[in-house]
Amino acid sequence: MSELVEFRHLKYIVAVAETGNITRAAERLYVSQPSLSKQIRDIEEEIGVQIFDRYPDGVVPTPVGQMIVDYAINALYGRTHILKMAKEVFLGNIPPLRLGFSSFVNPRHLQKFRMNYNRLFPNCVLNLSGGDTVHVLQRAERGEIDCAVLPLPIVGSTWHVQQIESCALVVCMRADDPLTERSQVTVTELSERLTIFRDPEGHPSAHTRLVQMFSDVGQVFHISCSATTPHDIQHLVRDGYGLALVSEDTLLESDVTTRHIAGVRWTADIAFVHHRAAEHPALSLITRYLLNGSSPVSMPRKRPRADPPQLPLRFSLK
Repeated sequence: MSELVEFRHLKYIVAVAETGNITRAAERLYVSQPSLSKQIRDIEEEIGVQIFDRYPDGVVPTPVGQMIVDYAINALYGRTHILKMAKEVFLGNIPPLRLGFSSFVNPRHLQKFRMNYNRLFPNCVLNLSGGDTVHVLQRAERGEIDCAVLPLPIVGSTWHVQQIESCALVVCMRADDPLTERSQVTVTELSERLTIFRDPEGHPSAHTRLVQMFSDVGQVFHISCSATTPHDIQHLVRDGYGLALVSEDTLLESDVTTRHIAGVRWTADIAFVHHRAAEHPALSLITRYLLNGSSPVSMPRKRPRADPPQLPLRFSLK
């Protein structure tokens, strides 16, 4: 974006895009129609991009121009909300953020979130509360916590889900297991000995996804031991109850190790989650500026486009 394009120009672009008409946009902005029309053309010449297609009954952003419109929306939104939130932080009006988390989330993800939150909202309190995924979501639905960092998948249209981390799924085994002699374990070998997984009642959708993963490669497995924490999973593995699947970034204890799975690319993904009705004032800025992979706000088009489907977990064959 050219240095000659100022915030007032971004306001002009947004007003024209929202109204679809330069005359109505000029009325909203309290400027003359000829002046606004000239300003828009000057901006287009300055950046070398035609932002709008002109028609007798109005204007529509060009495909490339929509990128400029999206940028303008985010820039204006960011300025307005950052200034507002800065004032609220200064006045001490930001309530504590109540963050839930699962024990299957690596502590470094929580530490990273805390550091970034403190940077974005200095001197604002962050309260953490752990539990299994189902329990944490129930608390969020009741309004007892504001948001959470949880393993995917999260099912339901009532949730805002934003993936923040992804890590390979690996096989957890005893350090003296014969399979440690190789760098990878086949899916068939895994399915024959996979007997340990997280408690299905704590995260039913994860168990359902696990079944689907093996079904997709023509395999079945039989879980006979369930656990509620990574520590319990490793304890069962160490005591010889079978193999388990864990995230590659799991903090391993003594006497257990991991190996990759040959021929597949299965991942365990972590997401920032909050109920769509949650009202904590920090949530909108967290999802836009604090987390990795935040997406821009899009303007409604003449022809509305369906949002892409949520893909909460990525399990794919090589």
